[in-house]
Amino acid sequence: MKSSAVSLAISMAAVAGACLSTPALASPELAQKKNCMSCHTVQKKVVGPAFKDIAAKYAGQKDAVDKLTQKVLKGGSGAWGAVFMPAMKDANPPVSEAEARQLVTWIMTTK
Repeated sequence: MKSSAVSLAISMAAVAGACLSTPALASPELAQKKNCMSCHTVQKKVVGPAFKDIAAKYAGQKDAVDKLTQKVLKGGSGAWGAVFMPAMKDANPPVSEAEARQLVTWIMTTK
């Protein structure tokens, strides 16, 4: 009985560790679910810049994730030309701050 409890505890710890180390859907799936792929792709400019180009432009900037998270949430224009990016916090479906941070963290790996 004691060894079963220990085995269960170890298994639960391993699963919890895996869940904490991998952001939920922080990948193309989340970008697709939140309609990011309507204007962006990983490799090519569509309406908005390619994710790899965003990652390259902001590579090495310590505040890049924070800055880009706010850009996703609040929208804006000027960084990539005149095309306006809508505020995704008000989109349908809306993007939460945690989701925006997950998306930006993933985008920064695409360079």
